Amino acid sequence: MKRARAIFFGTPEFAVPSLRALSEVADVVLVVTQPDRPSGRGMKLAAPPVKQLALTLGLPVLQPAKVRTPEFAAQLRALHADLAVVVAYGRILTAGVLAAPRLGCVNVHASLLPKLRGAAPIHWAIVRGDTEAGVCLMQLDEGMDTGPVLARASLSVGADETAGGLTERLSVLGAELLQRELPRFLCGELPATPQDDAQATLAPVLQKEHGEIDWEQSANRVHDLVRGMSPWPGAYTHLDSMRVKVHGARVKSESGRCGDPGTIISIDADGVTVACAQGSLLITELQRDGSRRMPAAAFAAGQRLPSGARFAKRATPA
Repeated sequence: MKRARAIFFGTPEFAVPSLRALSEVADVVLVVTQPDRPSGRGMKLAAPPVKQLALTLGLPVLQPAKVRTPEFAAQLRALHADLAVVVAYGRILTAGVLAAPRLGCVNVHASLLPKLRGAAPIHWAIVRGDTEAGVCLMQLDEGMDTGPVLARASLSVGADETAGGLTERLSVLGAELLQRELPRFLCGELPATPQDDAQATLAPVLQKEHGEIDWEQSANRVHDLVRGMSPWPGAYTHLDSMRVKVHGARVKSESGRCGDPGTIISIDADGVTVACAQGSLLITELQRDGSRRMPAAAFAAGQRLPSGARFAKRATPA
């Protein structure tokens, strides 16, 4: 059977395994990725991870500044591709782009649709305390992750797993799903199952403000927030006027009232234990703005924190 001609849209590390998988089952005639961006202390231009792999594989790369133009859609149509695969590209595609390949565009989306439609499904799955996550191969339409689902795969979320760790695992799972099911899609053997819009939930773009800890939540909910905001934007709280990032934590007790929410109950070699609305949280790693990360016990010693000090949801004016 003749190999399909495919276009790949993708940008971050999450999309890299899928590009590699696609190259093994189809002829990739073009890789579309976002432009190089300044990165690092020197703010030098750095190529997206997908571009780096594409160049290694000897694949042609296009980095358009604009994708919502008739000219871009015409450029894609001229390739006479059978399909396009979109994985975390980071831009909304027009109807003209979606219709450019013969079979349209399919997407590897990192949630079990219709749950968690949107830009940050992995982070919000953890923040919500989901114990199961997954990926869907879906047909793209003009809505936000609203197209019919072609195939799906799931895995269990670890009790202490962070968004960073789950992202790595789902990127591999998505590539495996793509490599296994794409040949069936090309042969017309994958039924397209419409999503139930009534069951849809949203996973909006992450903002730094999403990482602010509300100690009026249970210890489990705060722990989920810390995990879901790691590594970016990071969970944080305030100690008087000081903004403090919480990099590591685990639930110390799940139930009971241990004190006013946000109050430091105890400090020992394991870390700093803080009361929540229900239960308590052991913080193991902290970071003051402008300083380095350090064990919570060392942070407490350096700040001379007493038991009874209180973290707050909002900064106290200096």
